[in-house]
Amino acid sequence: MTDPVIKFLPYQKAWLQDDSRFKIGMFTRRGGKTFGASGEIVQDCIDAEIENRKTRWTILSRSEATAKEAIEDALKPMVKAYYAAYSTLARKGRPEFSVEDFHVPAHQREVIQNGDPQMIDVAEATYKAQEVRFPGGSRVTAISASPDAARGFGGNMLFDEFAFHQDSRRIWGSAFPVAARGGHKIRVISTPNGKGNKFYELMTTKENGWSRHHIDIYEAVRQGLDVDIDELRAGMADEDAWAQEFELKWLDAASSWLPYDLISSCEHPLAGHPALYRGGPCFVGVDIAARNDLFVIWVLELVGDQLVTREVIARRRIKFAEQDRLLADVFRRYHVVRCAMDQTGMGEKPVEDAKASHGEERVDGVLFSASSKLDLATGLKQSLQDRQTLIPAGDPNMRADLHAIKSMTGPTGIRRLVADGDSDGHADRFWALSLAVGASETTYQPYVYRPVTASALSRLQEDQMRLLKLTAGFKTRKGVW
Repeated sequence: MTDPVIKFLPYQKAWLQDDSRFKIGMFTRRGGKTFGASGEIVQDCIDAEIENRKTRWTILSRSEATAKEAIEDALKPMVKAYYAAYSTLARKGRPEFSVEDFHVPAHQREVIQNGDPQMIDVAEATYKAQEVRFPGGSRVTAISASPDAARGFGGNMLFDEFAFHQDSRRIWGSAFPVAARGGHKIRVISTPNGKGNKFYELMTTKENGWSRHHIDIYEAVRQGLDVDIDELRAGMADEDAWAQEFELKWLDAASSWLPYDLISSCEHPLAGHPALYRGGPCFVGVDIAARNDLFVIWVLELVGDQLVTREVIARRRIKFAEQDRLLADVFRRYHVVRCAMDQTGMGEKPVEDAKASHGEERVDGVLFSASSKLDLATGLKQSLQDRQTLIPAGDPNMRADLHAIKSMTGPTGIRRLVADGDSDGHADRFWALSLAVGASETTYQPYVYRPVTASALSRLQEDQMRLLKLTAGFKTRKGVW
C-alpha cells in the first residue's frame, strides 16, 4: 500500500466530513479551499453514480476564468482519479470507497494520477470547459456569478470566493431560494474582503444555522500546509493585505474608502429633510447618469461650521430633460452658492446647459480622472472624519453606496478608486456627495447691496471726470464715463 494519491489536510477532511446542509468556511489564501470543497462535490456525484441516482452541483465563481479554473484544476483531475481508483478497486472486489480512501498498489499510481482511459473498466465522465457530466446523469457546472445566472441554475451550490463576488447580495437573493426550495446543500467559501458584503454577514451573524469553519495561515501550517510563512509575508510587503488575506481579519478600512463605522458616525436624524432648510447657503453635487445608473443631486446647507444634508434626489432611467428640471427645482428652492457637476463624457451638455441657466459662476464642471476622483474622495473622507458633514440616518442603500468605493493599488503603485458594484448604483451617491463637499471648499464671498447717496454719487462723477481729463491724450472721449 502507498500514500493516498489525493491528499487532504486535516482541516480539509473536517470540511469533507461536515454534512451540514448550510456550511461556510473562511480559509487562508493558498490553503486549498476550492480543492477541498471540490472533494465533497466529487464524492457526492460518485455516491450518486453508485446508488443509481442523479445529483447536481453549481459552482458560482467570481469570474469566468476562475470558473474554468475550478473545473480544470480541481474537479477534472479529481474525477479522473476517482474513476481510475474505482476501476482498480473494483478488480479487487472492493468497489466501495470514499474521498479519503485512495491507498492503492504502487504499480497503479501512474494510472490513477493520469486517469488513463484504457485502464478504466467503467464509463467515465465527460468534460467541457465549465462542466463535468457523469454517465448516470449527475453533473457539475461552474459559472461566473451574476444575479441572472444564479437564478437559472439549481441543485446544490458552492459559492467560491464569495466575498469577492460583484453584487453579492443580489446574487445571494437570486440563488439561495432556488437551492433552498429543493432541500439542496449550500456551501460558501472565501477569504475576507472587508465588511460590506454578504459573506461577512453570513460568517458573523450569530445563531443563523450555519456550520462555520475558520482556518488562518498559522493553523493551516500547523495542520500540514507546506508554505513558508515568513517568505510569504515578506514577499507581500503589505501588512493590511497580509492581515486580511492570510490572518483572516475583517479589515474594513483596508479595502473600503469609507468604513461603515465612519459612515454611521456622521448620520443624523435631522439630516435629509428639506422642510428643515434654514435658508442658509447651499452647496450641490450632481452625478450625471444614463440608462441604468442613478442620477443623484446632493444638497448640503452650511449651518454654522457644519454641512448638513438637506436633500438627496436619486432617480434611475430618467431623461436628461427631467434631470435638468430636477436641478432647476433645487436652484429655485435653495440658496445655491455653488454647484459641482460631473462633466465627464455625457456630462458635457448638462453642465453647459446648467451654466447657461444658473450662471457661470455658480456651476462648475468637474472632469473625472484618477487624480481628480482621489482628490474629491479625500476631501469627503476628511470632512466625515472631522464630523463636518452630516448625512441622513437609516438608509441602507445610501450606506451601501457610500461604502462601495474601494481603494486599490495597481501594478504601477498608483492608488485608484473603484466601485465594488455591491450597491444599487455605481457609487453614484458617493460621487454626488463628494462633489457637494468639494463645491463647499471653494472660497465663498458673501455680498450685500448698499444704496449710494446723492452726495456719494456726485463725488464719484467728479472723480471720473478728473480721470478723463488726465487720460485725454490716450484717445478717450470727453464726457464718457
